[in-house]
Amino acid sequence: MSGFSAGDYWKGIILYGLNVATYKMALARCLLKFSKAGQNDIPWQQLAECFHDEYFDRLNDNAMPQQTNPGRLTKLERIIKEETSGRIDRSKAIERVGEEAFNDVVPRFHTIGTDSDMARDHFYETQFGKKIILKDGLLRLGEDAFDELTNEVEARWSLLEGAFSINHSQQDYQLANDIRDIYLKDGYRRKPLTPNVPFLLGYQGNICFYWGEVLGKEMEVDHLLPRQIIHHDEVWNLVLSHGHCNRQKLDMLVGAHFITKLIARNENIMGSNHPWKHKIVSQLGRTPKARADTIRGHYENVKLARGAIYWGGAPGYNPETDPFYRRLVTTLNNK
Repeated sequence: MSGFSAGDYWKGIILYGLNVATYKMALARCLLKFSKAGQNDIPWQQLAECFHDEYFDRLNDNAMPQQTNPGRLTKLERIIKEETSGRIDRSKAIERVGEEAFNDVVPRFHTIGTDSDMARDHFYETQFGKKIILKDGLLRLGEDAFDELTNEVEARWSLLEGAFSINHSQQDYQLANDIRDIYLKDGYRRKPLTPNVPFLLGYQGNICFYWGEVLGKEMEVDHLLPRQIIHHDEVWNLVLSHGHCNRQKLDMLVGAHFITKLIARNENIMGSNHPWKHKIVSQLGRTPKARADTIRGHYENVKLARGAIYWGGAPGYNPETDPFYRRLVTTLNNK
């Protein structure tokens, strides 16, 4: 694929890796730290020290499982456990990380889904066991968007830990037939929505859902279908927007093109191995068509309940030129 930015490829790697452990997230955090510092030549010892420290801090703060099977420990968990029990010292622990931890993650970091060629060697080259050399695309990313990308990796890491520790169950979800009951039966008090921001950013392509422009610091989480009607905070209906767009929209209905965009955004989530996708399946359906039909059904129901009071989006907004549709994550999952 061509025409995508370094940021697009980075997000593809972080969001669409087939993660059986959290190693890719730890390596991503290290790469961002090196790139922010403007360091492009990373000795193996320094890489091992950073990788070790990421896990040492995390396992001391939050001892969640770091791989698919919670009954087993990753090599990093075993090394850190030996260190904290006093059987080895920090120097020996770092030495073992360098020797044992990178055999899979360093050669395979660039894989997006099952495609090992799409972003091959895009961010670094490797002299295995000696050093890695960061490329200009990663160095610029670290300089320009360090906080945003680091927060995204952190959110992904936390969600993987949650997925590894919970045996997700899938169950069929049936809506009540009576339209008056549909949006009240599973209603509950409003939850804080801010923790959803790092998660939604990547799958939305860092674009304001309504304006089609890059999101800055002034962003808000909005219920695309008005919460006053649907009475829930489920992620399939949450989008990120500029604050002024959210305030203009209020509780009005959006145009149908935003429903199409919401469907595409949700398919971005479904294209990953994100743990929340199981909940989306239970709420919207098992196939793309079923999920799209369910969302459009909600839209029609909300029209009846709310009345035809529409907000069309930002003046001059053209869905055909929306950069959301040109981002790698959307191209991968909405062909």
